[in-house]
Amino acid sequence: MTQLPLSLWEAEPILAHLSAVADQLAQPSYIVGGWVRDFFLTNSFSTSIDVVTVGNPTLFAEKLAERLGTSIAAEYRRFYVAVVKWDKYEVEVVASRRESYSPDSRNPSVEPAPLEADFIRRDFTINALYLGLHAAEKACLLDPFGGVKDLARRVIRTPTDPLRTFSDDPLRMLRAIRFAVRLGFQIDPMTSKGIRREASRLKIVSPERIVEEFHKILLSPAPVRGLRLLYDTGLLEHFLPEVVALAGTEMQQGYAHKDNFAHTLKVLEQLLAQRPDASLWLRWAALLHDIGKPETKRFDERLGWTFHLHEEVGAKMVKNIFQRLHLPMDERLRYVQKLVRMHGRPIGLAQEGVTDSAIRRLAADAGEDLEDLILLCRSDVTTRNPHRRQRFLKNFDQIMQRVREVQIKDSLARFQPPIRGEEIMRTFQLPPGATVGAIKEAIRQAILDGIIPNEYQAALAYMHKIAPYILSGEPIPDELRQNAQNK
Repeated sequence: MTQLPLSLWEAEPILAHLSAVADQLAQPSYIVGGWVRDFFLTNSFSTSIDVVTVGNPTLFAEKLAERLGTSIAAEYRRFYVAVVKWDKYEVEVVASRRESYSPDSRNPSVEPAPLEADFIRRDFTINALYLGLHAAEKACLLDPFGGVKDLARRVIRTPTDPLRTFSDDPLRMLRAIRFAVRLGFQIDPMTSKGIRREASRLKIVSPERIVEEFHKILLSPAPVRGLRLLYDTGLLEHFLPEVVALAGTEMQQGYAHKDNFAHTLKVLEQLLAQRPDASLWLRWAALLHDIGKPETKRFDERLGWTFHLHEEVGAKMVKNIFQRLHLPMDERLRYVQKLVRMHGRPIGLAQEGVTDSAIRRLAADAGEDLEDLILLCRSDVTTRNPHRRQRFLKNFDQIMQRVREVQIKDSLARFQPPIRGEEIMRTFQLPPGATVGAIKEAIRQAILDGIIPNEYQAALAYMHKIAPYILSGEPIPDELRQNAQNK
């Protein structure tokens, strides 16, 4: 049995409260799971603490809440769980228990049991680490399955037969991949084999729970590796078959198309290289941008393989995926659909001779998501030919330059100085004509140059200063401009 330093209790004061309650109730109690695991990995303390007590968890939670000056935040008597929140901490107190599962449900039947039974129900060895809180085992580490060695080896491994672990709770298969990509660990070969054997059991898990784990994978430091593991283990096909359908190539008359699953992973990789903090929904757009290709794939003897209208077909498929996985049917869906639908448009606008109206239409249709769209398009360039790659990327730079030029041109066209022509004519008793336009243009240029603010009184005062020069056909003196600017 490993003894950890008692100085932990001084470094993390809440441990003293937990130990005091365990001793008060004479209940052997342990911190287990992520708090212990992450302490070994990072030498830091999590604010989420799981406590296993060999006794009544509600009584433990009540005494802890009383000691901390708070109350129980939640209680789940059926599962022998109680939760206490205090300051930055959330403490979940669970009875030492055993669980049994029916073949068609991941909701267990739970009953209190000795600590040895609690060992067996843990998902992975690195999460089956128990740090003693009560006096008899204070600071002692129980490591029944070699979890500390697995932390050192950087391995994800089930504590018992993987088939049993994953059959009991199929969500653990997704958790294995989530821990692997979050921690940078490898999955033990027998554990990986167990995932492949039990992958179909994922069908009994609710979409919400699947999506919760999948989002953690997608937002992890290595989502591309996570997607590859999901594909290789057979899990991905059970909740995103549209993405799995992208895999593989086909040959006809000497023409082969690329593996669009490998291409999709490369797009996501390149997107994150450019924007490491990309939002969850931009990652979804990268993942789904080509899902319309399998349905639209055709072979043309002149052109080879074509995927006409795959963007529009893909955008419709996005809605079906969001509905099936119970994802939000709001602006997040519309954002992903927009990027999937539009990701093929910008490349066609990089040629010379494209009209301002076409550029204007792209900017209007993309709206505030234009930069994300162009980022996705840039990431979609996966050719290995460096010259082609550079040419495509330059095209997208040109598009953004054209957008800026058109936006500036449009803003100038819409700009109107606060002094109207009718007021100029009335003030100086002028008929409509070039002189009125010259005064108005001089005011406009002064505003654009920052000489005066775009305000009525400033423009009126400036008009009275420069009008005599224009009316007499003389140039406006630089000195007057400087004086106006200084004011």
